[in-house]
Amino acid sequence: MTSSAQNPSIRPIRTFGRKGGRPLSGRQQELIDNLLPRLTVPVGAAGLLDPHTLFPVQGPVCLEIGFGGGEHLIEQARRAPTTGFIGCEPFIEGMAKALVGIEDNSLTNIRLWMDDARSLMDGLTDACVDQVFILFPDPWPKKRQQKRRLIQPDFLQSLHRIMSPGAKVRFATDVASYADEALARFREHGGFAWRAERASDWRSAPADHVPTRYEAKRLGDCEPVWFDFHVQP
Repeated sequence: MTSSAQNPSIRPIRTFGRKGGRPLSGRQQELIDNLLPRLTVPVGAAGLLDPHTLFPVQGPVCLEIGFGGGEHLIEQARRAPTTGFIGCEPFIEGMAKALVGIEDNSLTNIRLWMDDARSLMDGLTDACVDQVFILFPDPWPKKRQQKRRLIQPDFLQSLHRIMSPGAKVRFATDVASYADEALARFREHGGFAWRAERASDWRSAPADHVPTRYEAKRLGDCEPVWFDFHVQP
């Protein structure tokens, strides 16, 4: 099967909205120009990339897809200095905020990808990621838009390929239809085990969760729903 990484002319349906927004501050622009190139994951340079080689300490690797303003990514990286974090975010405003957080906290365990996460995933080796966060992705709430939702069978197949056996995936949303659809797709795949035993397992934020400003806005149509999965061979 030909991937988008192998053939750049093949582009998957975009799963995020417009990229335009507020102008950056002088400091943010300087970080975009000078720090971001040093932190960008070099996929596609020479075959598939093992992300463990990107970090000074050889610990677990965690991927956050769509980190928004970066609060969750920065705090998780600050708490776990021996874990390597890769943050994917297509919006320049969110990327600029994350770069400020990285510099302010002198973090050396974060690398970044300012593009579609699927093109990054296509460039990684098999079974190389130990944890993935997909928190409040664009819900595309209108029926005609829902084909743009990130959680699709082909995405889950790519995600499963790069995750190590026993690795964890956390998905969160505050849109009821997306919660139902995503749970069904994860379970249909067969490679993700959902081990919830009681309602509080998906209705309450996990103990290690870092709240974000987006989450606090409560823009969805339901209370946040949290699904934790374990990867099976």
